[in-house]
Amino acid sequence: MSVVNDPRDASLERKLTLPNTWPRDGESLATSSMFFAGLIMVTRNRFLAWPALVFAINSFINQHPLRSKDGTAGGWNNIFLSMTAFFAVYFPLFMTPALPTPSK
Repeated sequence: MSVVNDPRDASLERKLTLPNTWPRDGESLATSSMFFAGLIMVTRNRFLAWPALVFAINSFINQHPLRSKDGTAGGWNNIFLSMTAFFAVYFPLFMTPALPTPSK
């Protein structure tokens, strides 16, 4: 064992410093927004589209660099997924079916 890199050496000790800010444990609104958006696309339930959209906008507004963890993409993913789910559920209401042509 090398004497230079001995981890038990008392001269290598450093004082414990706490971080200036503590990140949150989890982003529950962003997680529930993405869960609702995925559930909407699977079940086609129109009533879940509105809470998913509200949660996505709320998580986007409440994002802050000190609160987010490293490597998060921000709230744009949630908004895009919620808008896609909203579009997937409500778009078929506006599509008119083709009228059957009378056969002679």
